[in-house]
Amino acid sequence: MNPLHAAVLGTVQGLTEILPISSSAHLILIPHFLRWPESGLSFDVALHLGTFLALALYFWRDILELTVNFFGGITGRGLTTPASRLPFYIVVATVPAAIVGKALEEPIERIFRESPLLIAVFLIVVGLTLAYADTMGAKRWKMDRMTLGAAVIIGLAQCLALLPGISRSGITITAALLLGYNRDTAARFSFLMSLPVVAGAAALKLGHLVRDGIPVNEVAPLLIGIGTSAFFGYLSVVFLLRLVKKCSLYPFVWYRLIVGTAVVAALCAGF
Repeated sequence: MNPLHAAVLGTVQGLTEILPISSSAHLILIPHFLRWPESGLSFDVALHLGTFLALALYFWRDILELTVNFFGGITGRGLTTPASRLPFYIVVATVPAAIVGKALEEPIERIFRESPLLIAVFLIVVGLTLAYADTMGAKRWKMDRMTLGAAVIIGLAQCLALLPGISRSGITITAALLLGYNRDTAARFSFLMSLPVVAGAAALKLGHLVRDGIPVNEVAPLLIGIGTSAFFGYLSVVFLLRLVKKCSLYPFVWYRLIVGTAVVAALCAGF
């Protein structure tokens, strides 16, 4: 992993982990077509850590409020308001992805690294699904109307994000829109529920990395990966939350359709 590759992949991670266009798809397809070597465990840790830092920096006030409400709820203040229930809904929504991720992440990643065609198909299918949700969803409910049932459904949808090409934000925003939530609520709940998952993934891989050690020649690319992923991740959060207040999600729909179709065409042409 050289510094240029690290900067490119860190930028790609920061942009595509936040936007509903699938970071795993891009991080597999770009090295595949450019014939770059595998990034390795240490760099995967850097990318996840950078994304977590971006989300944590943007949502620090929300995290503080959620933490206060969580401990208030378990120490006897009750769950009488939407704000007091929200942290528990986020925990419930996180559990399915944590269980499925622990059990299936490695075999799924191994299979799909050899299947760019399937990744392209998922890019297209979820793009069409997102278009349907953004068009047909009622978009009338705000965060104060979040329910336990909705959190469970969105959490189950997040499990599908293990498949490259699906996108964590893409599938959870789609699920929330289909349940009747507006774009801003769908995006914010998607990001908030992704915080524990992204932090857990980084911590799990960091544990493996500490056990195996970090090669000296990977320190610089690792720092570059963290920095670029965090910087562009933060910009992506700002961009997406502003966009959903004014516009539809169709720019991401068209992007997914174009990239998915281009990958299919490239594979059919022998690339």
